Amino acid sequence: MSAIRVLAVDDHSIVRDGIARLVGTQTDMELVAEASDGAEAVEQFRKHHPDITLMDLQMPKMSGIDAISAIRAESPEARIIVLTTYAGDVQVMRALKAGAQGYLLKGLLRKELLETIRAVHGGQKRLSAEIAATVAEHALDSTLTPREISVLKLIAGGNANKEIAGQLHLTEESVKGYVKNILLKLGANDRTHAVTIGLKRGIIDLP
Repeated sequence: MSAIRVLAVDDHSIVRDGIARLVGTQTDMELVAEASDGAEAVEQFRKHHPDITLMDLQMPKMSGIDAISAIRAESPEARIIVLTTYAGDVQVMRALKAGAQGYLLKGLLRKELLETIRAVHGGQKRLSAEIAATVAEHALDSTLTPREISVLKLIAGGNANKEIAGQLHLTEESVKGYVKNILLKLGANDRTHAVTIGLKRGIIDLP
């Protein structure tokens, strides 16, 4: 059998070096290319057509989610495993909907990476236990609408209702209604708590 050909994508060279060392110890795998951002990941995928792509999410130029979407649009058979520090359920679902077949926290690389590569290469989907539990916990939660997410992002940026209304061309009363819905859907006590939950679950990123 030929070795599983791997592309490692991460904007931190120390992470890519760690992946290279792990993969390099295996007789059934080889690291064929590396990339430091999403745009480069798409280029390297086109060039090498790896069996498995290991994809970080938070990167410059093009995010991991966008890179996954771009790769899968060109190569629907591409097998991609997300490697990230983010365990938020919304972030996980975005990655899976974009076409990722695996989702692994970077803290578990040594313990689970090689097994996950083999499983996804064999056609399985693989989420680490912590990720699966987080997704299950929020499976029945009401999702925020795009407008509510926009409001939450502006709250995270320190904007008052009047400022949010001006930026989104809404009335203050409308903004108050959106804030009320956000708190209710997230089970938040106040605006600050809502932002904390939003960041933890991957609904919004830091402004």
